[in-house]
Amino acid sequence: MATEYLDFEKPILELEQKIAELSSYTQNSGMDFSQEISTLQGRLASLKEQTYKNLTRWQRVQLARHSQRPFALDYISAIFPDFFELHGDRLYGDDPAMVGGLATYRGMPVTVIGQQKGRDTKENIRRHFGMPYPEGYRKALRLFRSAEKFGRPIICFIDTPGAFPGLEGENRGQAWAIAANLKAMASLKVPTIGILISEGGSGGALGIGVVNRLLMLENAYYSVISPEGCAAILWRDAARAPEAVDALKISAQDLLELGIVDEVIPEPTGGAHRDLPEMVKRIDAAIAQHLEELMDLSAEELIEQRWNKYRRLGAFETGE
Repeated sequence: MATEYLDFEKPILELEQKIAELSSYTQNSGMDFSQEISTLQGRLASLKEQTYKNLTRWQRVQLARHSQRPFALDYISAIFPDFFELHGDRLYGDDPAMVGGLATYRGMPVTVIGQQKGRDTKENIRRHFGMPYPEGYRKALRLFRSAEKFGRPIICFIDTPGAFPGLEGENRGQAWAIAANLKAMASLKVPTIGILISEGGSGGALGIGVVNRLLMLENAYYSVISPEGCAAILWRDAARAPEAVDALKISAQDLLELGIVDEVIPEPTGGAHRDLPEMVKRIDAAIAQHLEELMDLSAEELIEQRWNKYRRLGAFETGE
């Protein structure tokens, strides 16, 4: 599949096309343009470094929403090859926007949960564009309780623009379902790790995000409201979303400085979709490190660490 380019990446695409055209002409004509190609390749490397090293917050949001960005199941299938998916909340039904089940990680039984989007329109409709219904959060809650009962660490892949906002969700208890998850996750007696892989929208993300360690990919974002929603409220103009992003400070770098996330996982040049195997290696290494540290803690220490982590958020001191 050809890589899709965002607007700010178009100069890179144009230079890559020139190199490809010159390389093709060289092969067909027999003429030697190796020096010209080498010069263009040097310019391309410099342009990529300059572009991706100085991304704005809004450009990172665009990368987080890239149509080819890896989803939860892409990482789950690569890191947990024996993943066995479980379905249903035992109350209403199954929600394809929330996947979860059993797996082993480096020989250790674990529970894995993730929010899943669709790769095309048909799948997106089936998975509610990655916005879980209440039954999705209740399915996650069932898996949380099962993991605690059998002493399995929990690993969550967070990727949602928010919980499903429609009437059906409200009728089936959306707010209650998320609140129940927040309460349950705060007191789980097993290690919990969350990896924010793309979008982290409000309570929809928090519903599986109250964890001992919250990791975040370099170009993901985490926010109480979408940039467009914030702009519509503040300025009555959703087109001012880039300004809202700067005001919200929702990038991984911002949230690391604020102490909301525990680690930012660097992405390959151009984003996670450019090199999935490399991104998998980096996430795998981060999970291994944090899980090893958490496994040394007792149940009481895990709960206390989690409690203290969230009590510190938003704390501030006033000067005299």
